Amino acid sequence: MKISITRTDDDFQMKAVNDTGNSIVMDASPGIGGHESGFRPMQLLLAAVGGCSAVDVILILKKQKQHIKHFDVEVEGERDKTEKDYSLFTDICLHFKITGTVDKDKAERAIKLSLEKYCSVSKTLEPTAKITYKLTINQDER
Repeated sequence: MKISITRTDDDFQMKAVNDTGNSIVMDASPGIGGHESGFRPMQLLLAAVGGCSAVDVILILKKQKQHIKHFDVEVEGERDKTEKDYSLFTDICLHFKITGTVDKDKAERAIKLSLEKYCSVSKTLEPTAKITYKLTINQDER
């Protein structure tokens, strides 16, 4: 796996390109001179954990012949500063919102399997962050 990052303005905007040519734009916060014209790196971590787990959950539910009409994940993270001036995620909550003909117990089991066994990003963040989830199916929160 390889990612190439190129600065694209005179400040902090950067374009990251993976080995298959897909790209994302990153930037820094206005507090240090960024322009919020892309994801901040820590936002990418939250997007990564949400995306990684979403792939797992969708794959598991598809194998179980569940019909997903819409699938959304909202990810919120809390950070605390360490003694060394950097901040680590301490709490991350993924809110899965699924509509369709999906059994709640199967969806919940798929989420647990993802977060506890399959999602490499959540396993990477697990040593410093408590990762929790909420599930809403057809607007019925569980």
